Amino acid sequence: MARGGVNLSVVQKARNSLLMRGVYPSIDAVRVEIGNTGSKTTIARYLKQLESAGSEANPRERMSGALRGIVESLLDQVQEEGSQAFLEARAEFEHERKLLISRAEAFESELDELKLRFDAKGHILATQTEELKTTQSTLQTEITRNARLSQSNSDFEVRIQEKDGQIQSLEQKHTHAREALEHYRASIKEQRDQDLNRHESQVYQMQQELTVLQQALMVKQEEITRLIRDNERFIAENRQHAREASQHRGAVEALRGELSVANAITARAEGAKELLVQQLEAKAKEAGESQSQLAVAKLREVALAHKLTTAEAELMALRVSSEADGTQA
Repeated sequence: MARGGVNLSVVQKARNSLLMRGVYPSIDAVRVEIGNTGSKTTIARYLKQLESAGSEANPRERMSGALRGIVESLLDQVQEEGSQAFLEARAEFEHERKLLISRAEAFESELDELKLRFDAKGHILATQTEELKTTQSTLQTEITRNARLSQSNSDFEVRIQEKDGQIQSLEQKHTHAREALEHYRASIKEQRDQDLNRHESQVYQMQQELTVLQQALMVKQEEITRLIRDNERFIAENRQHAREASQHRGAVEALRGELSVANAITARAEGAKELLVQQLEAKAKEAGESQSQLAVAKLREVALAHKLTTAEAELMALRVSSEADGTQA
């Protein structure tokens, strides 16, 4: 805006306007505020007077009545707006403080809940650890039982081999007896031939029974071989379970964050344990039945051996009698 001239009142008004906006009232700023009129020297002189007057007396006492009223009105407005802004800022601060307190309480409640959940999960983890130890102990017991069963099967196999040797010896004896009977049949009379035929028929019957016994023993041997294979498979499964248990021991720390996986692994280990116990009981029952059948076969073998001995004695008696008859003739 253009001015007719620059005086103290104009410079003072421009200076106060700059101060209210928070701008430092320099010579250039005041000159721009009054419309770029007046010399800088004049403006500087008036600014110096205003600053000197401000340090010596209250500005309100040196102002004219109209200017004083404007300044006082402006000061009151500034104070009112400042108070209003302060109240609004304080209300906003109280609101934010309440929100922060509420969130802090919520966080504390959530923290307490998390602590409780952590304690519960720690208790569950301890329980799962104890169950895992129990499962490992049971698994070791089952491994020991499998080892004993394997040793028993090995003993059965050795005994069967011994029985095979005895059967071969009996077959050799039968062969010798048959050869003796054939030689004796060719040299005795018709009556002796009939007796020899009778004893030969008995020997043949015993051979048939022996053949049946051998076949039964072969069947039992195959069953025992199958049991041995099953036991070997169970031992391999037990070793697999042992490796899984070892992996579970190494994963106990990881289970703190993966409890659901630990529950699944523990359930699977329990299921495998129960299945293994059932299978081992079934195999033990089959082994008992095999032992019973082997005992029956053994008794039958003893009976056949006794019959064979009796037949050999009768053959010897017939041979002696034949020799005696030949001497008399």
